[in-house]
Amino acid sequence: MTTTRRTKAGQPTSYRPKYDEQVFQLCALGAIDREIADFFNVSESTVNNWKQGHPQFLESLKKGKLLADTNVAHALYQRAIGYSHPDVHISQFEGRAIETKITKYYPPDTTACIFCLKIAGPISGAMCTVWSTPARTAATLGSK
Repeated sequence: MTTTRRTKAGQPTSYRPKYDEQVFQLCALGAIDREIADFFNVSESTVNNWKQGHPQFLESLKKGKLLADTNVAHALYQRAIGYSHPDVHISQFEGRAIETKITKYYPPDTTACIFCLKIAGPISGAMCTVWSTPARTAATLGSK
């Protein structure tokens, strides 16, 4: 009895290793799977196949989405507790433009507070992870 070796049917994959860095960047900017598929000019099912067949692609995608989620969580937290930042006020006096350095202050937002507490629950040790700063998350994710 002779055995024959079966080969995979279908087209060869259009996946390239350089897509790992690209998908990380896209996800860090908030791209969803449909937008990733559009960027690579493939179908969404192809992106799903790449996730299954290329672990490094899936890992890059997850890291990018984690960074985007952390940025949103940090911004929401800042909105909830209030924040300030340096700014420049430009005015005119006797025909001359005058730039004055100021600090803008945004008070805490009650709706953001409620939303934060619904997501994270009461203040706990877990809050440190949920509301990590984007810089800390980027450092945790590595050099990507």
